[in-house]
Amino acid sequence: MVIFLIDFMATIIDSEIEAKKMKDVRDDELLLDGGFVVPKSKEADGFDAPDINFLGHSFRDYENGASERQQGVEEFYRMQHIHQTYDFVKEMRKEYGKLNKMEMSIWECCELLNNVVDDSDPDLDEPQIQHLLQTAEAIRRDYPNEDWLHLTALIHDLGKVLLLPEFGGLPQWAVVGDTFPVGCAFDSANIHHKYFKENSDNNTPKYNTKNGVYGEGCGLDNVLMSWGHDDYMYLVAKENATTLPHAGLFIIRYHSFYPLHKAGTYTHLMNDEDREDLKWLHVFNKYDLYSKSKVHVDVEKVKPYYISLINKYFPAKLKW
Repeated sequence: MVIFLIDFMATIIDSEIEAKKMKDVRDDELLLDGGFVVPKSKEADGFDAPDINFLGHSFRDYENGASERQQGVEEFYRMQHIHQTYDFVKEMRKEYGKLNKMEMSIWECCELLNNVVDDSDPDLDEPQIQHLLQTAEAIRRDYPNEDWLHLTALIHDLGKVLLLPEFGGLPQWAVVGDTFPVGCAFDSANIHHKYFKENSDNNTPKYNTKNGVYGEGCGLDNVLMSWGHDDYMYLVAKENATTLPHAGLFIIRYHSFYPLHKAGTYTHLMNDEDREDLKWLHVFNKYDLYSKSKVHVDVEKVKPYYISLINKYFPAKLKW
């Protein structure tokens, strides 16, 4: 009986401590999935990230590591920067815009990602479905009433199925990694910018000026982005008549556009609608980057909730 009372009192004390911790989280902090607190910075709409990822490295560290993985990431960006040209993107959009590879549901596509690992990401070596659920669950916790944002988080990387044989087995440099506009000058904010010297567009006058083939303030909907999973999933969602708000489609298409939402470049191409949608992309990006973890989400436990959202915003079967 004494042991029981001791255990009971210990449980109460632990609960009170946990409650106090929650109370002590100030209004200027976000409590993310997994229990860690990420305080906002004093800078505009940002917050100070944890110093290291679960691999023991700084987040998005592309320059300072000599590990085999980081060397592989640099080689990835060398290939991407050489081959992602204006003509290549137009060719890929024409081919994959046909949406004739497969018919399946959103959830079936989620399950396909179990076999995909993103070679461009120095912060993650887990199956992609876990990253999708970790991001979605973290957002769901902090933005419980924005169900469109939960679903956007779940599907934002589904385009990575382009790596699989059923979708043509494209090379990693044509599917993942940071994205950037083609048809205009490559901004120095792009990761491993030096490799753009070998891109044929870099020496083509109509493509190597600040605006290139675009007009200032033309709007990002009118700009061709480097081809990859972002643009593919955007096309899939749009052509299958999703009812997600425009901000959701904006997040899907530009979540890898780090030169914009991290470095603040290419803003001269944006219009007013882009600037409004960018606010939601900034919210999303915090969770996309900092929720990556070795702690797995129980897929079967959360599946019914996400199935309900899929049914709300998408048809039962989609063309891919």
